[in-house]
Amino acid sequence: MKRVLTAALAAAALLFAGGCGGDDGATPSGGGASGGSAAYPVTVGSLTLTQRPQRIVSLSATATEMLFAIGAGPQVAAVDDQSNYPADAPKSDLSGFKPNAEAIAAKNPDLVVLSDDIDKITSQLDKLKIPVFMTPAAKSMDDTYKEIGQLGVLTGHQAEAEALHQQMTTQIDKIVKGVPARGKPLSYYYELDPTLYSVTSKTFVGSIFSLFGMTNVADAADPDGSKKGYPQLSLEALVKASPDMIFLADSKCCKQSAQTVSARKGWQTITAVKTGRIYPLDDDIASRWGPRTVDLVQSVADAVAKVPA
Repeated sequence: MKRVLTAALAAAALLFAGGCGGDDGATPSGGGASGGSAAYPVTVGSLTLTQRPQRIVSLSATATEMLFAIGAGPQVAAVDDQSNYPADAPKSDLSGFKPNAEAIAAKNPDLVVLSDDIDKITSQLDKLKIPVFMTPAAKSMDDTYKEIGQLGVLTGHQAEAEALHQQMTTQIDKIVKGVPARGKPLSYYYELDPTLYSVTSKTFVGSIFSLFGMTNVADAADPDGSKKGYPQLSLEALVKASPDMIFLADSKCCKQSAQTVSARKGWQTITAVKTGRIYPLDDDIASRWGPRTVDLVQSVADAVAKVPA
């Protein structure tokens, strides 16, 4: 199933992505001005660009959203087949899950942005002298802000990237503080697909729910992290845990809803089902760690606010 594949790929990057947090390794050689006045060369990590990229190819839906949010959209020449936001992104048949070096090179890119080094695509593009930058799946909001900042430096939009960082921080803080503290934490189950794949608190999504002090019933299914934060729960364990709330990240891909969940055999004793606290999420927003994470935080806050203290 496509959704499980997405989760598995994200899981591998989530726990083992290198260089997360701390210094972002970004060195704008000319002082880091934004827009057309940015001075090059600039260096982020091991990548140095001698001039501002004008034909960016993004093979990450999250990176696509970041690039457009910091004002680098006009520099994006092509995006992958999963990049459906914003609507005016130049969508193509390129794939981030099955990347093809020749097809990417045909777009004549001066920068390629990836989230996973699938099939050693990075080395293939290196041989073609095409600059590559990795934006691996985040584990926390700090990782998101770091990637936004790095893309800002590389594209000549450092000031815009910092402004976006500050805007997101302010909005998320306001949303979280607007939800009254509870004496007893709410428990929740987050569904990736109807086969009961979920996420633990150690994932990016889990960190969002932790902002509200919530307890994740999936944590018990991956206590040592051997399942990389993406365990498959059993119905028996889920019924026993009886979460207070259920969040569905499979409402678009798998057509799941409060009605379909309530109709599932054996689910009627679960607290969230009995109380009607089942909340469909936008699959895309829920699976990306970019600017629209603010919308995910708002969705969780709205749901939590409906539960009596």
